[in-house]
Amino acid sequence: SPRAGTVTQDVATAVKEYKAGKVEFRVDSGANVHCVVGKMSFDADKLTENIESLLTYVRSLKPSSSKGVYLRGVYLSATMMPSISVVI
Repeated sequence: SPRAGTVTQDVATAVKEYKAGKVEFRVDSGANVHCVVGKMSFDADKLTENIESLLTYVRSLKPSSSKGVYLRGVYLSATMMPSISVVI
């Protein structure tokens, strides 16, 4: 989609960004963040690194005017699988 930057006139730059690890995430109407953090073939260390990077980035987006808890919980799931709670 053009909004995600996957439809572009500058294909070379888009390919370079995605090969470098660009990840898009979405926030639904319930304020849930949806994002791919890895593949089933990744080892635990790589998944942990990706999740920590995502959490750090999401926390950095918190507006200074926002009060209270910004992240209440984290749940992981594979496609079409039940989720599991992650301690943050």
